[in-house]
Amino acid sequence: MTPGRGWIEPFLEARAAELGAAANTLAAYRRDLDDFTGWLDRKSLGLDSATQTDIETYLVDLDAQGLATATRARRLSAIRQLYVFAFEERLREDNPAARIKGPGRSQRLPKTLSESDVDHLLDAARRVGRNDPDRARNTCLMELLYATGMRVTELVSLPVSAARGDPEMLLVRGKGGKERMVPLSAPARTALTDWLALRDRAEDAARAEGKPASAFLFPSRGKLGHLTRNRFYLLVKEMAVAGGVSPAKVTPHTLRHAFATHLLAHGADLRAIQVLLGHADVATTEIYTHVLDERLRSLVEDHHPLAKAAAARTKGEPPAGD
Repeated sequence: MTPGRGWIEPFLEARAAELGAAANTLAAYRRDLDDFTGWLDRKSLGLDSATQTDIETYLVDLDAQGLATATRARRLSAIRQLYVFAFEERLREDNPAARIKGPGRSQRLPKTLSESDVDHLLDAARRVGRNDPDRARNTCLMELLYATGMRVTELVSLPVSAARGDPEMLLVRGKGGKERMVPLSAPARTALTDWLALRDRAEDAARAEGKPASAFLFPSRGKLGHLTRNRFYLLVKEMAVAGGVSPAKVTPHTLRHAFATHLLAHGADLRAIQVLLGHADVATTEIYTHVLDERLRSLVEDHHPLAKAAAARTKGEPPAGD
């Protein structure tokens, strides 16, 4: 066992207790730190003895393996946080990762969808499913996601209590247990009402058979008790195919991006979008201004008559109207 490997469990427990880190975040920390300690094993090193040079060599090895910049940056972040924990807990007298500069993340614009794409997906949701309850659930999922911009985990784990009483706003519990209110559109409220009626009917039948009631809006027989992220991901792909939208560009997260981008395009305030998305820092939300800039630039290049004339001259063609 790598010396110092025993630090990982208390580190993860501290992340969960102090920051309210979600299960997915903790799992990502564990994977990244397991990879690093595995590398240390092969070098006959340990977390308790690794130096700044050792960590830098590890990062160089990751680069040589062709790992993406974002992956390498995330691995270094996990290592840094572990060593901060070790230093504060006096497991080490130094922090070998403190002076290491990360590879830096390229500002990659999030993929998004056009308003027409979303219309096709929402229409497909009404048709995808084995029966009326499936179709009502799929419609509710998609309408809520596009109306609120929720993260997929927030959506699939919504408690049914949050949806009672035909609410105009939903209370959402986000990262770190932080709560926020998000408004519902009229179509989303209608879809929610329709789904609740069918869901409650099924729950009543289950209780009559002695089965426990579910606390979730989108219940499932799986161990989580609610629809899983993976199942919803696959459902979204099915809806993309049914709606004639390329499945390659459709995920639950691209619908979250579409929510923010479309709001911004229609004049919404960036700070308001920050609150709706549950971003801790407005700098995270500002990426959507770049997405909009790219769309506006493409719009001008594709449709402005002067841009078309310039393109024609470049190709040696007479401009339209000449």
